[in-house]
Amino acid sequence: MSHTQPWFVQVNLPKWFESYLPSYLGIPLDDAHAMDLAIALSAKNIQHHTGGPFGAVITNSHGFLVAAAVNLVTSSGQSWTHAEMLALTLAQIHTGCLDLRKAPLAPLSLYSSAEPCAMCLGAVPWSGIARVVIGAREEDILVAGFDEGDKPALGLASLHRWGIVVNADVQRQAAAAVLADYARQGGAVYQPPPLREQGCE
Repeated sequence: MSHTQPWFVQVNLPKWFESYLPSYLGIPLDDAHAMDLAIALSAKNIQHHTGGPFGAVITNSHGFLVAAAVNLVTSSGQSWTHAEMLALTLAQIHTGCLDLRKAPLAPLSLYSSAEPCAMCLGAVPWSGIARVVIGAREEDILVAGFDEGDKPALGLASLHRWGIVVNADVQRQAAAAVLADYARQGGAVYQPPPLREQGCE
């Protein structure tokens, strides 16, 4: 990795992603099918060893796909490249709206294959997302060895203050199975619980 341009940041989604996603374009997705896609992306990501076991999808008010992403922490070497962060960024780029409440065919919904961590949870209100739909829960994520960070005391309920609707446990069993599979395969745990010695690889 070059460090000659410290002001330049570039993140590319995996090559397999480009060929996988088009079949979902132009097809309205309900909550179950949008979550199916987020979970399928998380599973594909570990299959191709391109990042952590997490996927995210954003749809508009008609259910059409606006953006999607997978976790790229290990492949990009950048700790912020969570699936939700990338999906939100792509949605803002593609719609041209910093505030996604003003995006065409808003309100927009974010589907996360697993409960957002502290970073992603904090980003959701500022993005303008209106709904958050969640598959696996924090307990399922902890089983895979990841730490979710220090969330607000109210957790997901903190989103209600922003008028954001939360729908949890959608396809939870399937989403949790991907996390368990990642753990069985010995997938890299790049956000372990605190107080564990870690070196920079």
